[in-house]
Amino acid sequence: MKLQNEPFTNIKKGLKTIEMRLFDEKRQQIKVGDTIEFTNMFSSEKLNVKVIGLHKFKNFEELYSHFNKKQLGYKQTEIASPNDMNQYYTNEDIEKYGVVGIEIKTF
Repeated sequence: MKLQNEPFTNIKKGLKTIEMRLFDEKRQQIKVGDTIEFTNMFSSEKLNVKVIGLHKFKNFEELYSHFNKKQLGYKQTEIASPNDMNQYYTNEDIEKYGVVGIEIKTF
């Protein structure tokens, strides 16, 4: 999976532990215990993480209410908003598939 530089770095440092995605056909194949390879879109650096949990929700509002903002990759001074995900996914796709918080751990 591809990531922007900041979320990639936060996962690498162990700060971001929940990766938020649409629960589409690709993400429905992910199982606890799987390894995911993230690629930094800026540097092409790769990072492998282990899936330790899958948390399915109807939408990003529900997902955001379930986790603290640090787990989602926000800084303490930032406002965590489910609307931030609108740049990646349409409301129609969210309604069709739902969303998933992929709980991960670096190794």
